[in-house]
Amino acid sequence: MAASSAAADVGATGAGTGAAALRSLVLVGLMGAGKSSVGRRLATRLGFDFIDADTEIEKAAGATIPEIFTEHGESAFREGERKVIARLLDQPRIVLATGGGAFMNAETRARIQERGHSIWIKASLDVLVKRCARRTNRPLLANGDLRGTLDRLMRERYPVYAEAEFTVTSLDGPHEAVVEEILQVLPEAYRQAAHVEDGKIGPTE
Repeated sequence: MAASSAAADVGATGAGTGAAALRSLVLVGLMGAGKSSVGRRLATRLGFDFIDADTEIEKAAGATIPEIFTEHGESAFREGERKVIARLLDQPRIVLATGGGAFMNAETRARIQERGHSIWIKASLDVLVKRCARRTNRPLLANGDLRGTLDRLMRERYPVYAEAEFTVTSLDGPHEAVVEEILQVLPEAYRQAAHVEDGKIGPTE
């Protein structure tokens, strides 16, 4: 059986393992958690489309995120972010990497719950500092106090991130390990789909 045919079979059979079960996956977490890197790999494993919400926001605005913050302020950015994510979630079977503040919006959280599964990629302060130190395009980190800012954001946002349906931990290691952890916590239908994409037709362990 060809992988594409098998994928259709996996998506069309069994209560709880059929097409309705394979909902979109939305990755949440702080900047530096690895949402985009993990999301691309996860989408490939599942045969889903990968979408980075920040990239789509920039396309819609015709400006970079730092430019949006500078010219219009954070409130305007957050409103645009909410609208873009709501639109993106109308697409079926995507892996969506969201910005660090997106899940803080109650309307966005409700929309994600309605349309897909939310997955919090949790990382320690040390891991976040190490990863974010290599980046210069983060408006919220522009004050020069990287560790202090990330620590504050963790205290503000982690209690809300904890409302996500699933939680996995991103350590200072390969992103593939996080992908595997996500596949293990998701419903069985996703592991079946990943095995189909890998060319491994049959039940998973």
